[in-house]
This record gives sequence, C-alpha cells and structure tokens, in this order.
Amino acid sequence: MASEQKFLAYVCEQMRGAGAISSRKMFGEYAIYCDGTVVAFVCNNQLFVKPTAEGKALLGNPVERPPWSIAKPHFLIDEGLDDPDLLAQLVRVTVRTLPKAKKAPRVRARDAGN
Repeated sequence: MASEQKFLAYVCEQMRGAGAISSRKMFGEYAIYCDGTVVAFVCNNQLFVKPTAEGKALLGNPVERPPWSIAKPHFLIDEGLDDPDLLAQLVRVTVRTLPKAKKAPRVRARDAGN
C-alpha cells in the first residue's frame, strides 16, 4: 500500500520546527529531509526515523522496524506523531548526529576520458 499524500503532508507539518523540511519520492514511497539530510521515510502511511543513539535516548524504548523488507530497522514513530515538539526535537537530534553525506567530486569534461 502506497502512502497517501495527505499523511506525508501531515508528517512534514509536524516536523516543521526542526528546520527546512522537504520530501522526495524514493523507492516507491517517500524520503524526508531536514536541512538537506535524509532523516526519515514514510512507508505505508507510517513514519520511520533513522536510528541514532541520541534519538533512542530521547524516545526511551522506541519500536524499531524496517521501512521495507531489505532495510535496516528504523524508529517507528506512532504515538509521538501527534506531538510536534517531540518530533521536531527527534529530527533535530537525528540530523545533528547523522554522518554528513560526502559530495562526489566533480569530473571535468577533459578529465573524463583519462
């Protein structure tokens, strides 16, 4: 079952206090970004936040499930979804502690054939 646009919009609105929130269709569902970093996925109308030690400390004993069958477990956010302050705090902690993605070096046209 694909996620509904209405659910995605609700999740993004709940996270708005964390920073610049955006989403992108990925793997048939949606990736959620905060300040340009992927922090969560919406799959089957459920929110899965990337796991971090800091996020676990904030949530206590979160339920962990993979967003799709071959993925690693993520925090499944159910009860906290209606608490925008908690959700924003979780997203801020997550984006702060995730490793920053490295950009691929640019290849100049004259170097591409060498």
